[in-house]
Amino acid sequence: MKKVYTIDVAGRPVSVEIGQLAQFANGSALVRYGDTVVLTTVTASKEPREGIDFFPLSVDYEEKLYAVGKIPGGFIKREGKPTEKAILTARVIDRQMRPRFPKDLRNDVTIANTVLSVEQDNSPEFAAILGTAISLCISDIPFNGPIAGVILGLVDGEVVINPTTEQRAKSDMYVTLSADREKIVMIEAGANQVPDEVMMDAIKKGHKEIIRLIDFIDGIVKEVGKPKFEYVSGAVPEEIVSAVYEMAEEDMRKAIENADKAVRESQVEEVCEKVQDALAETFPEQRGKIAEALYMLQRKIVRSMIINENKRVDGRSLMEIRPLSAEVGLLPRAHGSALFQRGQTQVMTSVTLGSMSDVQMLDGVDLEEQKRYIHHYNFPPYSVGEARPLRGPGRREIGHGALAERALEPVIPSEEEFPYAIRLVSEVLMSNGSTSQGSVCASTLALMDAGVPIKAPVAGISSGLVVDEENPERFVTFMDIQGIEDFFGDMDFKVAGTKNGITAIQVDIKVDGLTYEIIEQAFEITRKGRIQILDECMLPVIPEPRKSLSPYAPKIYQTKIEIDKISEVIGPRGKVINKIIAETGVKIDIDDDGTIFVATNDEEAGKKAIQIIEGIVGDVEPGSVYTGKVTRIMNFGAFVEFLPGKEGMVHISKLDTKRVNRVEDVVNVGDDITVKVIDIDKQGRINLSRKDVLIEQQKSGKSK
Repeated sequence: MKKVYTIDVAGRPVSVEIGQLAQFANGSALVRYGDTVVLTTVTASKEPREGIDFFPLSVDYEEKLYAVGKIPGGFIKREGKPTEKAILTARVIDRQMRPRFPKDLRNDVTIANTVLSVEQDNSPEFAAILGTAISLCISDIPFNGPIAGVILGLVDGEVVINPTTEQRAKSDMYVTLSADREKIVMIEAGANQVPDEVMMDAIKKGHKEIIRLIDFIDGIVKEVGKPKFEYVSGAVPEEIVSAVYEMAEEDMRKAIENADKAVRESQVEEVCEKVQDALAETFPEQRGKIAEALYMLQRKIVRSMIINENKRVDGRSLMEIRPLSAEVGLLPRAHGSALFQRGQTQVMTSVTLGSMSDVQMLDGVDLEEQKRYIHHYNFPPYSVGEARPLRGPGRREIGHGALAERALEPVIPSEEEFPYAIRLVSEVLMSNGSTSQGSVCASTLALMDAGVPIKAPVAGISSGLVVDEENPERFVTFMDIQGIEDFFGDMDFKVAGTKNGITAIQVDIKVDGLTYEIIEQAFEITRKGRIQILDECMLPVIPEPRKSLSPYAPKIYQTKIEIDKISEVIGPRGKVINKIIAETGVKIDIDDDGTIFVATNDEEAGKKAIQIIEGIVGDVEPGSVYTGKVTRIMNFGAFVEFLPGKEGMVHISKLDTKRVNRVEDVVNVGDDITVKVIDIDKQGRINLSRKDVLIEQQKSGKSK
């Protein structure tokens, strides 16, 4: 039986329908936010998956183009792989839900959000987060809820909950925030250099709205919630844990205390093999559980060193950044390039500048149809010393590229200031923690090396966290986490920004949530860190963008014409514009507002193309001089195309300063001649003269 629950969010109605759709799922909810409709389903396998040491959760967010009345592009005409936006939304939902499941659950759990209808003012992302939280809470799947989430904007200095399309266009930030009643569960943000304290205030205001949503969810659960099912724990048996700890704790600590990642991992592997061999007879066919216990031992040692001794495996203090280095101009033919290294994390970024026809076309449910600034991130296996074939980007690579893109987007110059399509590619060459923030730093340097006039340099850094599991009120935050601290710690709090404020945040946690105190400490740590990186490493290498572009980058010239003149420049079936391109070798892009971009590496060709275009749309006036091509010859004169699509006639008497008997004695079809406009009759016919040009040249002492 269908039940409907309603609440207002940001002054707009939300309704949640339970019980009618997808009844075979463990839990489902249809969320309507205005005319935005999202169906969420959650399902779990009846039995745990054998032979794994992790919780097998998968999250999907599927955009149906019928949701906005579109037919998919291409030949197949059906939705294919998820859009980048869909992948990023799925990752956002995953990051907030995953920590709330029991750590020893090994049953497969699948969360599927299907976007059925979209009203642009009402975010389907918000509806999917709400639907996921409700579906999990009312299902029989073990889940520590409820949690809820909202979108935050900042318009004219005021925090806005779930901003509309108009508000998003003016907003200085777009923040996805999730929380339970007491703690913040997830933050994902893009911001226009927003100060830390403003961001913190927005988080607190958003949390108040989230608590109201949690009350709403609690009411639904009381009415239709199912008892949670019993599951077979995947936890390691205590006798294996005790045996591993007793045998290996001392040796494992010695192995872990090495600043070099490769050496440390080799030593840890030796200890693990020794323990596996020693316990093989005592615990037959338990190799996987012994490996889990060894992982638990490493985690215990690393966490104990940090929280009890304020000591890190590489010997750094808690607020010390690993050694920094940077250089620019590595790749001679790239339009800009840079290498950034922090400890054993090394990222190289290259910049390619293109014409506006190189923008990425998007086919999704959002209003955005194209993207001018693109950032890609690659994480090859060799970056972590693994021998695997190279493959296409996965969700992690797409997510990290989007984070770096979001971090730099606020400082990218506008199309009017810099009329180029911009593509950045970050190649991770070595990885030992926080490669996404290394990509931000390398990308800033590469943009400046390319001569892109960015508004301010951006740097990024991560803050880590270890919470005392016996006393959760006791915790330690620290700067610049490396890989082992990410694996065994409780938080990866990534913040990128300029000296003026934050441009991007991404928070991954493994605990049930973060207090305001932890978040404030993380903001302070990352603010100091990014300023230190800028002052000590990046700005000494290149203090500002280069004044000129690479000689291999296209030069772009632009002009603007009246909208009703665009058809004249294009011509019938593109005849005019194609002729300009053929004559000059340039690339031409025309915006709907009449802005024309001409891209070429040849300055003379670019200026010539602009001159031709301006001549086409300009009024031809008597006295103007042009160089054109003879297209036809008649007994009485020659026709000359002096501008693409514009033709005039030179009467035989106006071909030369002396008498001409035959037109062919002076010109032939295909000849280039310089002519002067002498008359435009009432019918718009243009009369030209070569004779007048020759007379003027003779007067000035020149000859043809």
